Formats: sequence, structure tokens, C-alpha cells
Amino acid sequence: MATRAHPNPGEDAPDGAATDALWLSAPEKEAWTGLVSLVLLLPGQLESPLQQEAGLTLFEYLTLSHVSEAPERRLRMSELAYLANGSLSRLSNVVKRFEQRGWMERWPDPDDGRFTIAALTDAGYDVVVAAAPTHVRSVRQLVLDQLTAADQQALARIAEKLRVRPADLA
Repeated sequence: MATRAHPNPGEDAPDGAATDALWLSAPEKEAWTGLVSLVLLLPGQLESPLQQEAGLTLFEYLTLSHVSEAPERRLRMSELAYLANGSLSRLSNVVKRFEQRGWMERWPDPDDGRFTIAALTDAGYDVVVAAAPTHVRSVRQLVLDQLTAADQQALARIAEKLRVRPADLA
């Protein structure tokens, strides 16, 4: 496994891996493990209060939130999938449920029929406005309050460097 530190590079690697594998140094492994912990554990910690207080998953909240912040509360589904960090298929299922609840609407993009526009209704906007304080409180408690202003700036710079944006959205 290439992410496991190997004490003696060049010697037999564990699990039959090639001996020329570029093993992570201790500081690299610490950085990688920290990132993986954030990516895998933080979403669940952010989702729990949303589920309890607003009945929304983090993905559902992010879907509503991103559309609420878009011009005219409208976004292409492909852009929304990227912003909410989900597949188009997953997003379609969520937006379908939101349509049934009267929170969102969809229609073909008049500028390019290959795309679909998702729009937030007034009822959907009310839902995200009601849930936002819970989410912001969690973000502050779990992330921002733990960091200095310099830490926050460093985190923003790191996130920008690591951001992966699909070519069709670039």
C-alpha cells in the first residue's frame, strides 16, 4: 500500500508491492492521514445536527444551499452536482423528492437543451433558511472556532490547490 510509511525504502515492500514504490515520509503520512480524517469523518459530524434539527442530510442541505446562493436561485444540474459533491444520478433523485415537496423545479436549459436547470421555490428557500443556523453553528463549532485566522487562510489556500473541477465545469 503506497500510503503506508516504509522504514527502509528500497528493501522488500509490504504486501508484495514493488520495491521502488515511493513511500510517504512521516510528515507526508501525517498530512495525508489528517486529510483523510477530515474528508471521511467531518461530513458525518456536520450531518448529524442537520438530521436531528432539520430532517436533512448534508447533501440535501448543500443542494438547497447552493441553489439558494445562485443568481435567481437557479443552477444547472451538472454544476449543482459538482458543488454538492454528488453524482448527477444522486442529485436527480434528491431533486425529484424536493420537487414532490414543492421545494424545487426543473426544466431544460433554454440556452443549451443538453442541460437541465434546477430552481429553488419560495418554499425550498424557506427550508434552507430555517436549516442554515444549525449548519453554520456546526461549521463554527467543528471547524472555524478551532482555527486561527491564519489557519483559516491556510486551509482556504490548501483547498484551492487541491480542488478538482471537472473539465466541463471549468
